[in-house]
Amino acid sequence: MIRPDMTTDMPTRCALGLGSNLGDPKANVDEAVRRLELTEGVTLVARSSDYRTPPWGPVKQDDFRNICVVLDTTLSPRDLLKRCLAIEIELGRVRAERWGPRTIDIDVLIYGMERIAESDLEIPHPRMGDRAFVLIPLAEIWPDAPLADGRTAAEALESCPDQEGVVKLDG
Repeated sequence: MIRPDMTTDMPTRCALGLGSNLGDPKANVDEAVRRLELTEGVTLVARSSDYRTPPWGPVKQDDFRNICVVLDTTLSPRDLLKRCLAIEIELGRVRAERWGPRTIDIDVLIYGMERIAESDLEIPHPRMGDRAFVLIPLAEIWPDAPLADGRTAAEALESCPDQEGVVKLDG
């Protein structure tokens, strides 16, 4: 169990995006969710279906397996980020190149109605409204999720490009 440095009294509704394209992506994503569930101060509310998605960015690599989860947490935004980064390291994540292949990637997408703009933490995630691999699973489980530009996940999905490359997986 992880004991956070700082907690809040009331749980905050959050969304995370998870993805993997190295090793066994399904096992990596499942294990990351399991570790999140074991974290003190974190309660899993919903998990999206798994999706096969094309890689985003300039690096040639295999497709990803992506999901989103909705959590209620008493962890602070900074402690939630620290826990996500710790899980990435525990599962063998190596940050070799930006947008490169990875065993697991966990992004804090939304933390209640908080707006944070720091060099290593931006909430809501500034680019999720343009990324089908985030919006499709997020809208599945939290269509009213608030994005930075005032739209909901479902509203942003209506005009989001590259949706045809995102394929729902069985199991």
